[in-house]
Amino acid sequence: MEATSTRFLIDTSIWLEFLLDQERAEEAEAMFKAVPLARFALTEFSLYSIGLGLTRQGQGEDFLVFLRRNFLDRSLRRIRLRGGELLRLPEAMDEFRLDFDDAYQYVAATSRELDLVSFDTDFDRTDIERLEPTEVLDEFE
Repeated sequence: MEATSTRFLIDTSIWLEFLLDQERAEEAEAMFKAVPLARFALTEFSLYSIGLGLTRQGQGEDFLVFLRRNFLDRSLRRIRLRGGELLRLPEAMDEFRLDFDDAYQYVAATSRELDLVSFDTDFDRTDIERLEPTEVLDEFE
C-alpha cells in the first residue's frame, strides 16, 4: 500500500471523544496531529452520528468547522456502503453481537481492507483487530 493511501477507518467513538473533549480526547488529538488526514476514512454513518452528537450538545458551529476542516480539501475519505455490503449488516450483527452502527463500521472496514481504529471494545468480539489511537501513533513515530 502506498504511503498516501487510506489505511485507517476511524470509528465514531474516536471522533466524538475528540470533538466533545471527553476523557480520552488527547489520545485522539495526538493521532490526528501525527498522521496525515489522507490516511483516514470515516463512514457516512459516522458523519451523520457526529452531526447528531454535536448538534444535540448545542455545538452546531463545531460541526460546520469539522466539515470545513476535513472535507473542503477532500483529504478525509468518506465511505458509504453499497447495496451488497448493506446485506452483510444483519449477518455481522448476529455473528459478532454488534449493534447496527458497529456492524456498519465492521463491514466498511472489512470490505475495504482498512484497519479499524476505535475505543469501542465491542469490536474485540469480531475477527478483525481493533486499534486504538496510541497504536496508530506507534507506527508513525
